[in-house]
Amino acid sequence: MLRFVLTPGQSAVIAPSQLELIQSKMTERVLFAWSGGKDSSLALHEIHRTGTYKVIALLTTVTEDYDRISMHGVRRQLLEKQARSLGYPLEIVLIPKSCTNEAYGAKMRRVLERYLGQGVTGVVFGDVFLEDVRTYRERNLKRVGMKGFFPLWKCDTGELARRFLNLGFKAIVTCVDSKAVSGEFVGRDYDKQFLRELPKAIDPCGENGEFHTFVYDGPIFRETVNVTRGEIVLRENRFYYCDLIAVETV
Repeated sequence: MLRFVLTPGQSAVIAPSQLELIQSKMTERVLFAWSGGKDSSLALHEIHRTGTYKVIALLTTVTEDYDRISMHGVRRQLLEKQARSLGYPLEIVLIPKSCTNEAYGAKMRRVLERYLGQGVTGVVFGDVFLEDVRTYRERNLKRVGMKGFFPLWKCDTGELARRFLNLGFKAIVTCVDSKAVSGEFVGRDYDKQFLRELPKAIDPCGENGEFHTFVYDGPIFRETVNVTRGEIVLRENRFYYCDLIAVETV
């Protein structure tokens, strides 16, 4: 039981079932835009810490031609293992490799409208400081009557990188843009050594798209997503990808 004081000398006792109902009305139901990387993991950790939102599902875009997370290049099988370890349903939006903005918007809108009908009010993102990206997301959400939530917004990315490591998260760099970062950085652990060797001009969280990561362990995971590094390939004569392969445990 929980007791609330109303006025001097008066109090009311709230039964556990009533308290749960009150708390559910105080917490917004949201989708979580999950990329599988470090910014998503930190944002989800913040959601867990504050209890501000109730995450209904992880929302991820997968390029159907490759069956991999768009931009990050991570196999769908590993995405599914992440979701199971995190304990959330996974909502995958399939897009072709040459998807137009119009086609992407239409696919995403259908998914959002379905969840809107289930009482979901918005989508949580791990964006930090790209104003044009936030504006784009909020504009599209507004069209379906939803809001965008940005728990890491305007945080210092150097501090975020340190927080990520200090919390015990573990990640591998799955993709680098060779116009910004040497291809030698792909496939490496995202750790203190990586950050020390990263060129000073490069954002430590790769917020400008310089690199992407796959998080396989940390405080929000129920169990480690075991992986091994596979082939490294260069695509579009620009992006280096390190293939990650699931390691089945018995």
